[in-house]
Parts: sequence; structure tokens; C-alpha cells
Amino acid sequence: MNSDTVTAISATAIALCSLWLGYSQIKATRLHNRQSVRPLIQQRHTMAYADHKAGIRIVNAGLGPAIVTKTVVRLDGEEIGQWDRQTSDQISASLPVRPFVYALRPGAVVLAGQSTFLFHLEHFTMAEHSWFWDLVTQRLMIEITYESLYGGENFTALPPQS
Repeated sequence: MNSDTVTAISATAIALCSLWLGYSQIKATRLHNRQSVRPLIQQRHTMAYADHKAGIRIVNAGLGPAIVTKTVVRLDGEEIGQWDRQTSDQISASLPVRPFVYALRPGAVVLAGQSTFLFHLEHFTMAEHSWFWDLVTQRLMIEITYESLYGGENFTALPPQS
């Protein structure tokens, strides 16, 4: 082998290493960018004693907005629809007091840091409204499927285990 051949092989090896390094860096950057706007929706059963509210609260504890793609509501284990006004009216019809509702339709956005009640009673007291606490902690389940601005992740927020 002469010096030109060694130089050509070395140059090719260096170019291939540079190509691999560049590709690896692009993958790492894309992953970082996706993670930097990743939403994280959590559901909580909340009894707020200060303002006398109780119900199901969602919090986006992630770094980016969450775009709701689907919701599934189950009452006593039976699927009854998505979390919208029609389903909440169906649930509320037989209740002694009508709860406040925040609907989550597909396409709804939950901003980073946003916290809101999906279903709650104001002026809640356990003595008067224990039926409601049983409903939100034992009988009612809202499953929320969402994604980041990049799309396609299908993250799921389930209710806390009681």
C-alpha cells in the first residue's frame, strides 16, 4: 500500500465516524426537544378545605401543553362515553346536587402548569356530601389520552388508585 491509499482509507474512516457522530447528535437533539415540551397530566381526588371544593382535579405538571386526543368515562365499570356535557349530564341526572363540570373534548389543550377541576362540588362537607366523595373516588373513572405538540405519543392519565 502506498501513502495515497492509506490517506484515502483514513479520510474515508474519518468521514464515516463524522457521519455517525452527526446522526447520533441529531437523534439526541430531537429526543431532548421532545422531552422539553412533554406534558404530564395527573388526576387527583381533591378535598380543598380552604375553599370547600371537592372533586376530580387535573394538573399538567409537565413542561409543555397537553393536547387531549380522547377521553373515556366509566361509571361503576361500564363505559358511558367521553368526558363532555352529555356524559356529565347523564352522571349528574340522579344526583341530589348538580356538580360543576369542565369538559375535555378531543383537541382541548391543557396548558403547562394548569390545574382545574373536571368535576366538583362547591360548599362541600363530608357530612352532607359523602355520596359525592364515594362517586368520584370509587365509582367514576375518567381516562384521558393526550399528546405533546409533536404528536403521536398517546400518553394516558388515569385516576389515582384509591
